[in-house]
Amino acid sequence: MPKKRPNGDGLVRKRGDGRWEGRIVAGHKKDGSPIYRAVFAEKQSELMPKLQQLKEQYAGVELTEDSSITLREWFERWMEEYKKSLLRPSTYSRYSSDIRNHILPHLGSKKLTLLKTSDLQKLYNRLLESGRMKDNGKGNGLAPATVRGIHVILREALESAVREGLIPKNPADGTSPPKIHRKEKKVLTKGQLEIFMKLIENDEAWYDFFYTEILTGMRAGEICGVRWEDFDEDDRTLRVVRSVDFVHKELVIGETKTEDGKRTIYLADSLWRLLAERKKKSFSEWIFPNLLKPELPLDPSKAYRQLKAILKKGDLPDIRLHDLRHTFTSHAANSGIAPKTLSEIVGHSKASFTLDHYAHVTSDMQKNAANIVTNYITDILGKELKPWQNAEKQAKDR
Repeated sequence: MPKKRPNGDGLVRKRGDGRWEGRIVAGHKKDGSPIYRAVFAEKQSELMPKLQQLKEQYAGVELTEDSSITLREWFERWMEEYKKSLLRPSTYSRYSSDIRNHILPHLGSKKLTLLKTSDLQKLYNRLLESGRMKDNGKGNGLAPATVRGIHVILREALESAVREGLIPKNPADGTSPPKIHRKEKKVLTKGQLEIFMKLIENDEAWYDFFYTEILTGMRAGEICGVRWEDFDEDDRTLRVVRSVDFVHKELVIGETKTEDGKRTIYLADSLWRLLAERKKKSFSEWIFPNLLKPELPLDPSKAYRQLKAILKKGDLPDIRLHDLRHTFTSHAANSGIAPKTLSEIVGHSKASFTLDHYAHVTSDMQKNAANIVTNYITDILGKELKPWQNAEKQAKDR
């Protein structure tokens, strides 16, 4: 076995082609032989500053033979060893898709140690200009939010490579990913919500689902994932402890989006009665089962399509299923519910997040502020905030 040379040990020499070369030991192979990194210059005086910069770059770094792997090889290892057990199945699927479709075709064969900040920046620019796999009528480029998500994946993966000593620094740190301007959340106004409530009253198959969504603000995967064991009829509460999704048509049962997403919701009287009656007629473990296969939970995508049909029928704004959550949270915030209580209802980690994202004023509220504050919930849903207000009082009395 060759003698192990210390890291940072360098050599300066004049090459046969007349150029000057400076190299340092940046790590070692399994047999102890050194792994070198080199810089070149036309003159020795020009070489020395480069060599010093190289030493600083690799200070404290111990490269291994794995440093010669490609980005493709590193992603395979990183996804399996670092992310598979930590990411929600839907998030893992999205990571895999972005890596496979947008990163590897351009940079997959590049060695980790040769990956530069400029390589990543060129990738982001290319994806913004022509990143779509097929033209869907919205242009050829990927959305800035999508490209920024790809940047997040690259930065995480390369940061793990830094920690493992495969590269000296993260080339993603010096890039300028596209900025995302937060879009105003779509919220049904009081009048629009009245129309929506009347429409679902006539939809026997979907009324219970959308009524529960409007009164709890649960995420789509959460409401599809509630079982009867989560419904406490005596305490009039509903526990949120899981989220479901269908990835490639396969049921995936996972955790809530965050740890704070696990919560107990005090039910309004009308919703408590609705669920109690529904339970008497249910023959599934799921509160909202698949209509054709009751042994399975409802697929959130089916609820999304049904929502679109209802909105179209009522000539209402084309909102997403998640926007019903925004509707609940925004109106509740603007109707006087304490931020701390509201954040616990919807599963946010901090009350400040709830305030920052939902305590805004819609044009409808600007015109009818006083009436909305005093009459909104009572007019549409009855005195449905009472359970939460009681919960606030109980918390203060403790």
